[in-house]
Amino acid sequence: MAPRFGVIGAGALGYHHVRLLRDLTGDDFAGFHDRNAERAASVAADLKVRAHDSVASLLAECDAVSVVTATTAHHAVARLAIEAGKHVFIEKPITVTLAEADELLALAGAQGVLVQVGHVERFNRAVRAAWPHIRGPKFIESDRLAPFTSRGADVAVVLDLMIHDIDLILALLESEVTAVDAVGVNVLTPTADIANARLTFASGAVANITASRVSADRTRKLRIFQPSGYISLDLAAGSGAFFRLREGLDFATLAKGRGPLAMEAFVEVVPLEAPEGEPLKLELDAFSKAVRGEGPVLVPGAEGRQALDVALRVMAAIERSLPAMTAPAHARA
Repeated sequence: MAPRFGVIGAGALGYHHVRLLRDLTGDDFAGFHDRNAERAASVAADLKVRAHDSVASLLAECDAVSVVTATTAHHAVARLAIEAGKHVFIEKPITVTLAEADELLALAGAQGVLVQVGHVERFNRAVRAAWPHIRGPKFIESDRLAPFTSRGADVAVVLDLMIHDIDLILALLESEVTAVDAVGVNVLTPTADIANARLTFASGAVANITASRVSADRTRKLRIFQPSGYISLDLAAGSGAFFRLREGLDFATLAKGRGPLAMEAFVEVVPLEAPEGEPLKLELDAFSKAVRGEGPVLVPGAEGRQALDVALRVMAAIERSLPAMTAPAHARA
């Protein structure tokens, strides 16, 4: 018998989980639950799916669920599902604390169920196109800026937005973070709304990450510098280019020239291309295939926990920086 799927939480993002899992699993979609009865009725009517009146009712009729609640509720809701023996997809971040994440992963191991974490940028077209060209990055810089929205504002911008790039960078570098320096300020919420972090890795690589949720414009860019060249990715557009150093390049000869060099003299521009695909759809398709035993869990719970660990270290570094940032100028001298 084919596994059945459901969704817990049908807010702005949860709506699309319902839509996509409905389309991906067809008759094996068991429906969804949202605690807001009015919202549940609206989504059910719009998407022509069943709205369950309780989490228990949904869990009784499915084998796997997507948890798309507020971040602060991830642990409690996912625990209910795992205790019921259900495979879980948990939107990022996996939980708010490492203790919560560890409890869920231990429970999932005991129950023999899968845990996938919703780090959707892994499925971004630009990232998928760049991945085959990644060769030992030495420096990565990311900028993720967005206008303010109440969704995700229950946690600091580090857990709301920056964790996307933390996860990507951890996956790209495959190295342990040995040092974390960070600063941040709150603007509209009690927690940091703008943050910058500098991560140093055991490999010697360095990453500089900036995130803001109080920007006038939207920006999602990633720049990767490695011995073979420079990769520039526009995650919002899903596009990118690899400025690859030309083979047999003689820097001594180039240095004898006068004035600035044309870029074409030392690099060739390689457009980065990958098949079209809605990242969230690809992500949920991977989860459904993993549940059916047709593929691996592409972002397992342990990797979601690792991203959370680094994000919490960034937040701790921000807390340490606050006294210095707010002290009078003469006290900082």
